[in-house]
Amino acid sequence: MLFADSMSLLWLTYYGVSILVLGAIYLAFAFLPRLPRLLLTWAIGGAMWMPASFALPLVEEGEFYTGWAPSAMVAAVGFLEQDSAAFGGGLLWLLGGVVLGSLIGIALWWRRRPQHTEDDHTPPSAGHARHSEVESDEPSTRRREPVIGRA
Repeated sequence: MLFADSMSLLWLTYYGVSILVLGAIYLAFAFLPRLPRLLLTWAIGGAMWMPASFALPLVEEGEFYTGWAPSAMVAAVGFLEQDSAAFGGGLLWLLGGVVLGSLIGIALWWRRRPQHTEDDHTPPSAGHARHSEVESDEPSTRRREPVIGRA
């Protein structure tokens, strides 16, 4: 049941709001080049989205409530309550989420990076010298800037 006091609705709301936060983080890092922006955004996303298990003691002796929560929250509550087991487990999952998110960010950058079309492995300066001021019969695939006043 998704609508009445359910954990599913709580997690769905959390992930919905975290997507908005992730978009705001990506836009906040607009001053950075694409690789560091994707790396930081997805590292923070991995930290927000990585779940960890926790156990809370109940009123009855020997009874515990177990569940799942974002690893950052598990680590923070474990730190505040000085519970080294919860803190260590939450921190381990948190660091795993950061690493996984960073790898996703690098993979996204790698997939969309600029591709070089030259087959020979000449340095870029030699390639520009080869193409400059030389007329050829085949049309160029490089962008040409418009020039006013020249025929």
